[in-house]
Amino acid sequence: MARLSVAPRSADFSKFGTFLEDYQRRIQATPPGMCPVALQLDLLRAGGCQTCGKCVPCREGIPQLEALLQDVLDFNAGPEALDEMRTTAMAIRESADCAIGYHAADTFLAAMDTFEEEFVSHVSEGACQEGVEQTIPCVTQCPAHVNIPAYIAMAGKGDYAGAVNMIRKDNPFPTMCALVCEHPCEEVCRRNLIDAPVNIRGIKRFAVDMAPADEVPVPAALPATGKKIAIVGGGPSGMTCAYYLALMGHSVTIFEGRKQLGGMTRYGIPAYRFPRELLDRDIRAVLSAGDITVKLNTWMHKEDEERICSEFDAVYVAVGAQIGKTLRLEGSDAEGVMSAVELLSRIGDDDYPDFTGKKVAIIGGGNVAMDCCRTAVRLGADEVTCVYRRRIDDMTALPSEIESAMQEGVEMMCLQAPDSIEVDENGHCAALITQPQMIGPVRGGRPSPMKANKPKRRIPADIVLIAVGQDIMSLRIGMPVKSRKLYEADDSLKAEGFTNVFVGGDCQTGPATVIRAIAAGKVAAFNIDEFLGFNHEIDYGVTPPAAKINDRTPKGRCEIVERPARERKHDFEGVEEPMSTEEALQECGRCLRCDHFGCGAVEEGWIQYV
Repeated sequence: MARLSVAPRSADFSKFGTFLEDYQRRIQATPPGMCPVALQLDLLRAGGCQTCGKCVPCREGIPQLEALLQDVLDFNAGPEALDEMRTTAMAIRESADCAIGYHAADTFLAAMDTFEEEFVSHVSEGACQEGVEQTIPCVTQCPAHVNIPAYIAMAGKGDYAGAVNMIRKDNPFPTMCALVCEHPCEEVCRRNLIDAPVNIRGIKRFAVDMAPADEVPVPAALPATGKKIAIVGGGPSGMTCAYYLALMGHSVTIFEGRKQLGGMTRYGIPAYRFPRELLDRDIRAVLSAGDITVKLNTWMHKEDEERICSEFDAVYVAVGAQIGKTLRLEGSDAEGVMSAVELLSRIGDDDYPDFTGKKVAIIGGGNVAMDCCRTAVRLGADEVTCVYRRRIDDMTALPSEIESAMQEGVEMMCLQAPDSIEVDENGHCAALITQPQMIGPVRGGRPSPMKANKPKRRIPADIVLIAVGQDIMSLRIGMPVKSRKLYEADDSLKAEGFTNVFVGGDCQTGPATVIRAIAAGKVAAFNIDEFLGFNHEIDYGVTPPAAKINDRTPKGRCEIVERPARERKHDFEGVEEPMSTEEALQECGRCLRCDHFGCGAVEEGWIQYV
């Protein structure tokens, strides 16, 4: 009689653990700029290795698809090969017995759609598209293309002022991004191949703590050009544009409608995440760059907008996304119901409402929703509930923000869609009524919620904060808009229909991250300079230091920690505790200097992305 076993007879899968972890590291470290056709061939081969060989679609179809794709990759196939590959993949997807064949083919078809131009280039031009090449991963992934390995090396040598100036070559807000950047650079860090990505944001925070931005002199401005540029909006994008234009010798005037500069970094990010005195450090440094005039409390009216277009040689519109979206809910006009942007904007001008003893419900699952949750706790709320129509895993907020909110006592009530707001006899909010949801098909990369056959839920609430997005404030100079009220612009950020108006940031792309707004301001500045007939080069006085031999010894990643929740939830002081010198130096030493080693290596005079 056969003896039963708890393990499969074919293999001891415990031995695959390390191999699978290494394979995952390889996927995580896939370099930006890699040929997507080559990457797809590797993924297809992985699917072929997994097939059991019992059904014809997997056994015969995947090898056929691999052979066709190899010819395309080698530039040995004509346009007809694309149709043949698509037909073969569709046949595999529709007839494979199990998910292995289905997934391999479905992923392949998605890649053909996503990278259609690259596939066409291989069969029509016999080459990859222009710009498809492996580059320095972190630099490429950073929207502003900051030379990250260089400033890490400088920080590691103790040259903190040099690190700050290296950052300012491409980003004049080093302090801002040290605290609130979502650090996409870390996602593709090649250190993933060894242990975990370098804590790039943590190193930047350490550098600006050691060398405050307003104490590190900015480069000297070039001789005056006599040209005048107007910047509409004093947020990260507008001020970035002003910084570089002023360094080029142009005269810049910033028109800001609010009482203070900073845009949504002041009026949308709570002080506990980004203390105002640290924001002001960056602003003081930017304003020291040259001929910059600031006009606060200056909202643009039609006659003002028409005037600046005629009086200034160029105009950059960067008004951001400063209007909170609302929901069409019964009772949404009740007292106590407000948008997240409205609350955070009040706090930006030091107007702190008192939520003592109140029950607060926040609708949304993004970073702004988490900001409102944690702000409500600090305003004295008795109960704070985050209501979200999807699962917690589907929230767009950073996982660290969600975890911090929960540590501070916020309850996450997921799979609950807002239905209406209960109003008492005095016209005040009394409760949020929700309709339970169940998770359904994946659409747009995330599972979609759908109405569940469950009774509605009543969540007592004195305050309801709606954090479901932001809208653009319209200008009246006739700038064309596209979907979602966004302003239209060409690749150089010039507004369509205007000769001297450029537009960028959230009002052109939609609400995005701070670093993307900064990147837009940088691009606009260099394009405006060229539009005015110049091609200025700025001497920042810093060069990348020589690289040391890589330290490839696996080490744990040093994380930035927050003050204990029992302490931090009672005030608006900064929550982060910066790295120690020992932690920062260890992180600097983990950098593999991809700007000198590997296929991302470049010469010392490497290209600046503008």
